[in-house]
Amino acid sequence: MRELFLVDPDVEELGWQDRALCAQTDPEAFFPEKGGSTREAKKVCLTCEVRDDCLEYALMKDERFGIWGGLSERERRKLKRRAV
Repeated sequence: MRELFLVDPDVEELGWQDRALCAQTDPEAFFPEKGGSTREAKKVCLTCEVRDDCLEYALMKDERFGIWGGLSERERRKLKRRAV
């Protein structure tokens, strides 16, 4: 009997990352040193077609570092507090 392999839901769920503009730019811009500028990363996020998917991922996975979906960790915490 042949085994069926189902697609891992996490793999399909993360397909948006292949289309993310940040994957084509300097990753250091998205993980600045403490007190460093987030301006360049957020500028890239503004035109990214998967920005919403990225932000949703960061909120669900409780990402603590970096710019995700155009928001810093502090901005994501504020967003979560307002949603409760």
